[in-house]
Amino acid sequence: MLAIVAPGQGAQKPGFLTPWLADSVIAEQLTAYSAAAGLDLAQFGTEADEDTIRDTAVAQPLLVAAGLIATRSLLPTPDDLDSVGVVAGHSVGEITAAAVVGTLNDTDAMTLVAERGRRMAEASAARPTSMSAVIGGDPAEVLARIAETGLTAANNNGKGQIVAAGTGEELAALAENPPTRARVIPLSVAGAFHTKHMAPAVTQLATLADTLQAADPRTRLLSNADGQQVADGAEVVRRIVGQVANPVRWDLCMATMADLGVTGLLEVMPAGTLTGIAKRNLRGVDLFALNTPEQLGEAREFVSRHGGEITRHSAESAPDDGPAA
Repeated sequence: MLAIVAPGQGAQKPGFLTPWLADSVIAEQLTAYSAAAGLDLAQFGTEADEDTIRDTAVAQPLLVAAGLIATRSLLPTPDDLDSVGVVAGHSVGEITAAAVVGTLNDTDAMTLVAERGRRMAEASAARPTSMSAVIGGDPAEVLARIAETGLTAANNNGKGQIVAAGTGEELAALAENPPTRARVIPLSVAGAFHTKHMAPAVTQLATLADTLQAADPRTRLLSNADGQQVADGAEVVRRIVGQVANPVRWDLCMATMADLGVTGLLEVMPAGTLTGIAKRNLRGVDLFALNTPEQLGEAREFVSRHGGEITRHSAESAPDDGPAA
């Protein structure tokens, strides 16, 4: 069984869209995504420096646009989704995943992620907060120590990595007294995502989400809330909104993939984070990190090996619910 996954914030790298935009069809596609998001995503994805694309309001739309470009190039027709057994996204990658499975059309996905990025940036600016990765240690002890300091275990990424989030003072206390055999590594993020500090963003995002038309997923879609499949489109969108202020349980998503019998996991660009996590947690599963258009032929072979044949290999065969110009 094939799993397709989309990464979250922090995976972006300067210039990572450059090789893709040599294709005029993809360049036009990105222009449409930029219009929906109200940002020049081509400039951010090719010329902007690391600090610029670290901005939450920029990074999130850039990541979703990139994931959709890669997926639409790999699986150009709706029927190609029949080859995919399960889809999931990490944090903002859930919006990418929702568009991949047809719950949101691409234009609505870009509109939603642009609003998500703006509102989370505003919530982050209200009070200085951040996140730190806790690497190693006993999971139970790590979670207990995070709770003792008043922090939230914002991302549970499985074996060896839990991300704590909260105020600077809380994070400093954790760093000064870390769990046994664990390292605390500060992350370069603008706020305590997936915690109570993001509650204002949830309220504002819900207003926009109520105006979107959500279709039921065409294939299995897993939720960050509990790792379970969500089959109702409206529930998918509701969970995406709520997840802004609630922990990401990627460990449970991977557990469900294992239970389903996933044999191959393909991460769309900018890829590497989730395949790295899967390497530690999904032993024996074949992994593929799709980052450049030159990899598409190999990626299609990977899809065929673990899922099924792709009907057409042209980016011109975009889905009917793709971006509006």
